[in-house]
Amino acid sequence: MPGDPLRAEWAAQTFLDDAVCVNRVRGMLGYTGTWKGNRVTIQGSGMGMPSLSIYANELIRDYGAKTLIRIGSCGGMQDAVKIRDIIVAMTASTLSTPSRGIFRELNYAPCADFGLLEAAVSAARKRDAGVHVGGIYSSDIFYDERPDLNEQMMRHGILGVEMEAAELYTLASRHGIRALAVLTVSDHLLTHEALPSEDRERSFGDMVEIALEAAFA
Repeated sequence: MPGDPLRAEWAAQTFLDDAVCVNRVRGMLGYTGTWKGNRVTIQGSGMGMPSLSIYANELIRDYGAKTLIRIGSCGGMQDAVKIRDIIVAMTASTLSTPSRGIFRELNYAPCADFGLLEAAVSAARKRDAGVHVGGIYSSDIFYDERPDLNEQMMRHGILGVEMEAAELYTLASRHGIRALAVLTVSDHLLTHEALPSEDRERSFGDMVEIALEAAFA
């Protein structure tokens, strides 16, 4: 589940055999094909947790999905995390998700499926890319104006920031399925580096292959 529907198209055409477009509703592209004989759907989720919640709920409820893996970009938040590195998200902290109303006063801690996480880390370590495992932050806004909050997250070891994983992990727990986020660091909050657009596809390829290997390990 990449956020960008055009990334779903690119990943399907690059990594799947016999990929067929199965969804174009509201431009949120989805493709189904096979990878090493395994049937796979790569479905865009849109940006942000409310959008992902719609697609993840319907994939689970209407199509019986049992494994959902987010593949996407993130911003690095630690000195040790470099541009092009891979983050495998163990947990996802957040201020708010679409599921917030269910928990009321409880601060629920969504986490990845351990089997998927273990398989993804193993797959990542076979590659040249740096790999980091730990907590990330799922923000519900893109243009963040809370430097004080970012400072506290960095202080507490948060590796990177993105916009979808916390709700994905929460939905997976609710429905008893497996979920994981495998993320490529495309920019950095400390160094202000950004991955040039021409380098993104090559770097994102590792992330897609790691997710596919983890799904069928």
